[in-house]
Amino acid sequence: MLEKQKMKFMLKTKVVGVDTSGSGVKLTVEPAAGGEQSVLDADIVLVSAGRTPYTAGLGLDTIGVEMDKGGRILVDKRFTTNVNGVYAIGDAIPGPMLAHKAEEDGVACVEFIAGKEGHVDYDTVPGVVYTHPEVASVGKTEEQVKEAGIAYQVGKFPLMANSRAKAIDDAEGLVKVVAEKETDRVLGVHIMAPNAGEIIHEAVLALQYGASSEDIARTCHAHPTVSEALKEACLQTYTKAIHI
Repeated sequence: MLEKQKMKFMLKTKVVGVDTSGSGVKLTVEPAAGGEQSVLDADIVLVSAGRTPYTAGLGLDTIGVEMDKGGRILVDKRFTTNVNGVYAIGDAIPGPMLAHKAEEDGVACVEFIAGKEGHVDYDTVPGVVYTHPEVASVGKTEEQVKEAGIAYQVGKFPLMANSRAKAIDDAEGLVKVVAEKETDRVLGVHIMAPNAGEIIHEAVLALQYGASSEDIARTCHAHPTVSEALKEACLQTYTKAIHI
């Protein structure tokens, strides 16, 4: 879909040189498996090589807070560091570097400090890529389920068969549901669709409460909505989708 938007992908390719002496940028690249180098001319280069925890310069080494090689603060299940009275959450500790994960960490941490019980289910933290169309996912991928040796079934539903997506002329994408074969319990949901970042929360709730694909499929969804694509994917997972 992105290639249709004139984007070109050079996978398994590394940048081995950058020349900024001219008005633009020249990148020297070569295939990761070896081979002939080539030069790319560009106006601007965006380097997106991941994120690192912002823990340097905070004096943590002075008081002896333990960290890993990546600069992340090590904590226990109650967000307690090895130094009494020092807690850490969010991007500063291991785990998904997402704002909503950090928020849940903060709530649970304060609950622990207040003498209550806090909890964050990291298996149900959704991820969203804010592109167009959006991509959102929660739970396990099909590859992860297969690697774990779990018998599973998959349901897919294309946005081209969703009336709301067609009505708004935005029908590229799909919904994919991965469920345990024996119990039909939903293990993962992956969505590429308009407002996927909004739709994914229905799937998050389903995973949180151990719902089956049939549970979602038998739940009434308003028509016409893009959310119906999730219902149809669940129908396809355990039986047969209505509109394909």
